[in-house]
Amino acid sequence: MIRTARAFWFTSPGEGEIRPVALPEPGPGEVQVRALCSGVSRGTETLVLRGGVPENQYDVMRAPFQEGDFPWPVKYGYLNVGIVEHGPPDLLGRAVFCLYPHQTRYVVPAAAVVPVPDGVPPERAVLAGTVETAVNALWDAAPLVGDRIAVVGAGMVGCAVAGVLAGFPGVRVQLVDVNPARAGVAAALGVGFASPGEAEDGCDLVIHASATEAGLARSLELLAPEGTVIELSWYGDRRVSLPLGEAFHSRRLTVRGSQVGMVSPARRSRRSFTDRLSLALTLLSDPVFDALITGESGFEDLPRVMARLAGDDPSALCHRIVYDPVQY
Repeated sequence: MIRTARAFWFTSPGEGEIRPVALPEPGPGEVQVRALCSGVSRGTETLVLRGGVPENQYDVMRAPFQEGDFPWPVKYGYLNVGIVEHGPPDLLGRAVFCLYPHQTRYVVPAAAVVPVPDGVPPERAVLAGTVETAVNALWDAAPLVGDRIAVVGAGMVGCAVAGVLAGFPGVRVQLVDVNPARAGVAAALGVGFASPGEAEDGCDLVIHASATEAGLARSLELLAPEGTVIELSWYGDRRVSLPLGEAFHSRRLTVRGSQVGMVSPARRSRRSFTDRLSLALTLLSDPVFDALITGESGFEDLPRVMARLAGDDPSALCHRIVYDPVQY
């Protein structure tokens, strides 16, 4: 078995590099995986790239297989799909998803990988971590049949939430974003689209994922009395102001945080992390989620690509990284 690999590391503000790493010998109950593709979670990973993780969140923000410590150098990421090269017979040769950084090969406990279901292309399965976040948010939100729902912020997470909500019976789902090009993504997902100024109000529920102060304020404005905003944005070290005067109290509005690091309390006693991730992979059998993949590059180009994604690229959602099976 090959005992070396290559991995992407964040090394300084706006900079990253590919480094060689030594692979441990897989032991009992472990698997060795050869990466097929990984996904760049643009919002979180570019925040890490600029050093925007607050010091008091260093432990909370650690990825499951992170190496190094914030701010740098750190090996960070959590959207990886590969083929099991060594492991238990029921996993050998199977495509699996793992919350692992960008690396050509890796050794992890067998319990850390989840098989990709038949009918889900590995190239689409890199979205599993993002759709898992959407599943957890909707467990927190508990939408009802016939609800009027807005998703404010058409980034990776917002689009994943809208894609899952599109399958709810009787709901009116509107994806809201300042970028008019996101109308095409909304159409592919089967939901409506509006700019912030044109969005329909009277919402029972608003999912906020724009990571902007203006987006959160607009989310409150879109609510019907006694409505709820589920806050999915991660602001890192930035502070935001929120208009809690005016009609906030008289309309009895609610703002609730949702975070994927723990299973929603609504399901925690009955669903495990693996159950939640398996559900996300099952949902990815729907090809509409391909609309969330907006670019693709080879692994060796990752340092340049990450720097570009950290800039102002309004078109980018999930950027897929592919690994050459001959080279690696």
